[in-house]
Amino acid sequence: MREWSEELAVLFGPGIREEVLAAAAASGRRDVLAELDADSVRPSVDLLRTVLRHAGGLPEARLAALRPLVRRLVDALTRQLATRLRPALHGTTLPRPGRRPGGGLDLPRTLRANLATARRGPDGTVRVTPERPVFRTRGRRAADWRLILVTDVSGSMEASTVWAALTASVLAGVPTLSTHFLAFSTEVIDLTGHVDDPLSLLLEVSVGGGTHIAAGLRHARALVTVPSRTLVVVVSDFEEGYPLGGLLAEVRALVGAGCHVLGCASLDDTGRPRYSTAVAGQLVAAGMPVAALSPLELARWVGEKIA
Repeated sequence: MREWSEELAVLFGPGIREEVLAAAAASGRRDVLAELDADSVRPSVDLLRTVLRHAGGLPEARLAALRPLVRRLVDALTRQLATRLRPALHGTTLPRPGRRPGGGLDLPRTLRANLATARRGPDGTVRVTPERPVFRTRGRRAADWRLILVTDVSGSMEASTVWAALTASVLAGVPTLSTHFLAFSTEVIDLTGHVDDPLSLLLEVSVGGGTHIAAGLRHARALVTVPSRTLVVVVSDFEEGYPLGGLLAEVRALVGAGCHVLGCASLDDTGRPRYSTAVAGQLVAAGMPVAALSPLELARWVGEKIA
């Protein structure tokens, strides 16, 4: 394998070599993972999914060798996503007094702060010497909103799980939000402690198993302290494996308490929605809007709610 990959690099260059190796990995060739160059490979969600899928069955020694590659993929994808999401989550300019130039001059406050320097000139005009200029600074509201991402990690949710984890890590950097990440299949795991580190979060997520959305929402409801300032977002294909009555009851309880709820339908490998429209329709009737949203559209929804 090593000789073959070296010949590819010589004949076609490192870029083509990495693309061929990535395609081989996607087709199931675990042995090529060690040959991928973390610095040259082109980051993509598909490649990240492939590496994570194979990494789950590797011994610790070989997994350690893959960590630089996974770190590079995760960091690059998170930066790309953050660049797209940041405008939707940008803070507003607030006219709070500041003594260092961080924004435009706040003329009314500057005048009030320097009235002691006012002097009348020979021509009768009054002049103020701005010894203490006051500038506008970019401020943000207090971090008093809670976002709870309830993410389906059942076997059919691999692609959406990767996007949800990357999005959660970006949203965790928003000062106005306290971001929680709940992963569920038939059980619920609170991975909030890893939300600041997307690599750690993805390595902790284990995709597989059935689907118990009601259990995820029940756990989310236990985290609610101020319903009117709580966003509960469910990422799922809504193929509930348990009686729908329990799921609908949890949705009604959250909506009735005053929480802002949203269902994000899963997307397939081509980016098309793939979810149970029948269950989604009942969730909408219970008070939870359901839509197939990209990470950018989800960020806009969050930004509009906390604005």
